[in-house]
Amino acid sequence: MNQPLIIAEVSSNHHQDLERCLQFVDAAADLGCGAVKFQLFRIAELFAPEVLAASAEHRARERWELDPAFLPHLVKRCRQHNIAFSCTPFYLEAVAQLQEHVDFYKIASYELLWHDLLSAVAATGKPVVLSTGMANLAEVQAAVACLRQNGCADPMLLHCSSAYPTPIAEANLKALDTLRRETGCRVGWSDHTRQPAVLYRAVFRWGAECIEFHLDLEGDGPEFSAGHCWLPKEIGPVITTLRQGFEADGDGHKQPAAKELPDRDWRADPSDGLRPMLHIRNQPIK
Repeated sequence: MNQPLIIAEVSSNHHQDLERCLQFVDAAADLGCGAVKFQLFRIAELFAPEVLAASAEHRARERWELDPAFLPHLVKRCRQHNIAFSCTPFYLEAVAQLQEHVDFYKIASYELLWHDLLSAVAATGKPVVLSTGMANLAEVQAAVACLRQNGCADPMLLHCSSAYPTPIAEANLKALDTLRRETGCRVGWSDHTRQPAVLYRAVFRWGAECIEFHLDLEGDGPEFSAGHCWLPKEIGPVITTLRQGFEADGDGHKQPAAKELPDRDWRADPSDGLRPMLHIRNQPIK
């Protein structure tokens, strides 16, 4: 198993500030992430008119929108750090707006049923990562079929719970195995638990090939208060541990490691069960 792709999800924590957006890219690179992801939405095309008419809270989310003019600058900074740039389109026009910029598209759980959007991203020929929160298996299978029929032969599925935050007991990491077996897709984990143990378990027990997490810089982002966003000082040690875990794999050959070689002669001799081996017993003890 290869090391997982680790994606830092900026969400709506950028304050519509280009410099802050760039700081997120810098932070993701410093943390050892392989990609950073933003979201491209327009509130007027995200919620139905009757919802916006009735809800000042939803109308206020207009200040969370990402300015499309930021995209070239974000991509440039990603290239400087040698990490991938991704973005989630939430309206059909956004697919074309993002096509020249993204290394891969990410589709959010809430849009899993919208096959027109799935068809549009698949038709670009770019890789697609699809979150599956709230979905049942039949809905996921239909979404995968739609992607494959329209040009995306190898989508990556992210299992998650769309509860913010997600209790550990509701993570249901075994579903990673179900998704892999029933769809033939690569699978990963989109985290809303903010619990290191869940990330370790997803990778080392259930073979997650991708880990996505929500990032905030210092706790001032509008989504941080919901409880699902990690701070750099929290997620940094987790990423380091995940990387280090793969260093322990070795080459699989059963033979003494270099550090063991000096101790081989100090094993019990098979002739009498005493240490060290007969051929060094009369040598000076070091």
